[in-house]
Amino acid sequence: MSAARDEARYKIAAENRRARFNYEILDTIEAGIMLTGTEVKALRGGKATIAESYAAIEGNELFLINSYIPEYLQANRFNHVPKRPRKLLVHARQLAKLAQGVEREGMTIVPLKVYFNEKGRAKIEIAVARGKKLHDKRETEKKRDWQREQGRIMRDRG
Repeated sequence: MSAARDEARYKIAAENRRARFNYEILDTIEAGIMLTGTEVKALRGGKATIAESYAAIEGNELFLINSYIPEYLQANRFNHVPKRPRKLLVHARQLAKLAQGVEREGMTIVPLKVYFNEKGRAKIEIAVARGKKLHDKRETEKKRDWQREQGRIMRDRG
């Protein structure tokens, strides 16, 4: 019940729905994202894509690479570059934890969703994840089908 309330508090601008299928999610972190004014306006339009993107640590900073935020049509010459690397804002401790996971254990930092919180700030939910093998993906699909079938059986019984 509280999860539904949390969902209603913020507006999702972009979501990576394939991430949970392609990766085994181990830990999630909420991070801020540095955007220009036109990027924020375009994000509110809801046409952004983060499906092909990932986060990388360069120096002591975290960047979102390959995310697509379309140009804002009303901005004409003041527009932004749609696929530029965007800096993610995390605490130093969180950055160290992410770096450790990526370097030692061969994990990836995957964005799950970009949203606006209660204050109207753009946030991104990133996850430390391990890529699934083909047989793991099949197993996930079997579980999902079985859950769906169980729901049908329970509904039919009344």
